[in-house]
Amino acid sequence: MAPEKRARSPTPPPPSPPRKRKRPTGAARISASHVEEARRRAQEREQAIQQQTAAPTGVADFVAQHYNAVPQRGREWRHTESKIRGLRSYNNWVKSVLISKCSPRAAGAKVLDIGCGKGGDLQKWASRRIDLYVGLDSAEVSIKQAGERHREMLKSRKGFFHAEFLVRDCFGESLHDVPIIADVGFDRTLDARWGGGGFDVVSMMFCMHYAFESEEKARIMLKNVAGALKKGGRFLGVVPNSDVLTDKVKEHHGKQTKSEPAARTPEATSNPESPTAPPPDEPIKWGNSIYRVEFPGKTPADGIFRPPFGWKYFYFLEEAVEQVPEYVVPWEAFRALAEDYNLELEYRVPFTEVWTAEKDDPEYGPLSERMRVRNRNTGELQVSPEEMEAASFYHAFCFHKS
Repeated sequence: MAPEKRARSPTPPPPSPPRKRKRPTGAARISASHVEEARRRAQEREQAIQQQTAAPTGVADFVAQHYNAVPQRGREWRHTESKIRGLRSYNNWVKSVLISKCSPRAAGAKVLDIGCGKGGDLQKWASRRIDLYVGLDSAEVSIKQAGERHREMLKSRKGFFHAEFLVRDCFGESLHDVPIIADVGFDRTLDARWGGGGFDVVSMMFCMHYAFESEEKARIMLKNVAGALKKGGRFLGVVPNSDVLTDKVKEHHGKQTKSEPAARTPEATSNPESPTAPPPDEPIKWGNSIYRVEFPGKTPADGIFRPPFGWKYFYFLEEAVEQVPEYVVPWEAFRALAEDYNLELEYRVPFTEVWTAEKDDPEYGPLSERMRVRNRNTGELQVSPEEMEAASFYHAFCFHKS
């Protein structure tokens, strides 16, 4: 039997020629653009997260960022170009009067200025021949500008007082561990039997209302004031006048009551769609072309702010304050609270009444002319009616530590 023949492997086919590359299809191009769009959106989300992280976390942070953003303008601009130059001059004159009346006559005082801002009161304290000035503020940019202002003053005047400037939240934390304050003296016990702290004056101009966001902040603020002051020292400042706020709130609710229907059925009262239902709480607004005040929510019909903390409103002042949240400081509640820290009221005067009381004073009258409040030739007040209305929102005060 013949042997079986083995089958031969077929000859392999020749290799295929290389495939020609095709240009990307429309679908491929769209896909690439989608990838790019997704990358862009991811970057935007990351930026948003970073901005949110850096955003203010509370009223204190918001206020600090606001004042950090306020541009610094020169003295010449304030005296010639400012729309509120009369108000600026008047406010500065009132502060000068307050500092003069309520600070020690003898030279060598030590001053703690809480909420010092850009150092606008440095020259006022220089006239009192103080030895030490400590300026604290929550706004970092303001503190830097205050330091620069003081350095410029040192160049032009020999023997100018020593000053230190620090960023600090004076309503949210104790000041006992601030080195310069600890060196001067800070009494954490607040025991009236002892001498207390080492400062002759604690000043708080146009800022104390932020402490009344809560009772805790108000008490921290007063502990810092009382702890820093020596026995017999003075706590002076400027704050929105709660009497003005009370009058405006009562006026609003009085008008609202008169406009309501005389009688309502139970059905109408319970049905918000009814034309005779009581109106919802409306925002309360007042002001003029240079300042505005607005309560956005519910307010007490009798104008008595109970409890005395957390009553928020928004304040706007041309060129200076851009719709910033502030808090009512109910005066009698504040005075009573201050007594808990051995602080006794010595002086309280509405801003407009300071002019009536002091314009003819042999010291403060001529000062008003030098500070451009009154024309030195005609004696005419250089503050417009609108500016004086804005000034009437405030009052000045002074307490002494017993």
